[in-house]
Amino acid sequence: MSMAGGITCAVPELSLSVPDLRSPAARVDPVQTIASLGSGIIVGFTLGLVGGGGSILAVPLLIYVVGMPDPHEAIGTSALAVAVNAFANLVPHARAHHVRWRPALIFAAAGLAGAFAGSSIGKVVDGHKLLVLFALLMLVIAAMMLRGRKVQDAATAAARPFDVWRLGVIWLATGTLSGFYGIGGGFLVVPGLILATGMPTIAAIGSSLVAVGTFGMTTAVNYAASGLVIWPIALLFIAGGIGGGWVGARLAKRLAAQRQTLTRLLGCMLVVVSVYMLYRSLT
Repeated sequence: MSMAGGITCAVPELSLSVPDLRSPAARVDPVQTIASLGSGIIVGFTLGLVGGGGSILAVPLLIYVVGMPDPHEAIGTSALAVAVNAFANLVPHARAHHVRWRPALIFAAAGLAGAFAGSSIGKVVDGHKLLVLFALLMLVIAAMMLRGRKVQDAATAAARPFDVWRLGVIWLATGTLSGFYGIGGGFLVVPGLILATGMPTIAAIGSSLVAVGTFGMTTAVNYAASGLVIWPIALLFIAGGIGGGWVGARLAKRLAAQRQTLTRLLGCMLVVVSVYMLYRSLT
């Protein structure tokens, strides 16, 4: 800008970068559309049928079936889908009075900071190394499923006092792991609630959804702030997950007696998937 007296002032130009929803990264082709819906149905059906642990299939499905090349984008997208599905499944559990709100909210609040810290660390870890760690986590979860879970009865639950500090420490660690891997963490949340409060298993499952949704949404927001959530795929995955979860939940009532067998079958599936992930990541 020129002024009288020969003084010239340069005014810097300001520009804001707005994501272009029409960019190739935001478009989903027909094959990816079908793959996203189908993958969501598989995860939702597995969660509805056997409960916690099924959501960990989301990341390998997004990478190897849907075809997302960036592990960080797969984790961010998976975290959003897991969070929405957890909150959707929370409604019927709350109506059935399976949610213990006080420990559930304390667990979620204590783990929220951990989920943010874990997801922040996960974003800066190399994608291939992250997949190797993810595959190793799947092996741990598979071992827990194959070992089985003891049923908690009401007498044991009543005998154990509510310990706020123990609950907070367990959930802080659980939130950190959930954020780092971009998973709901139900396989850790449910036994963590039982360990800290002694509540029955069915109450722990319902209460865990509060934290699973909170952890997943915290991770998703953190990843979305870095542009690591593919929204069209996430929405398709969520739609498939809700439908698959409804079918799986209805079928679970008929197969309640075989639930332990189904859980162990899922554990075997996780072993196969984790070995394949290790092979692809290391080679």
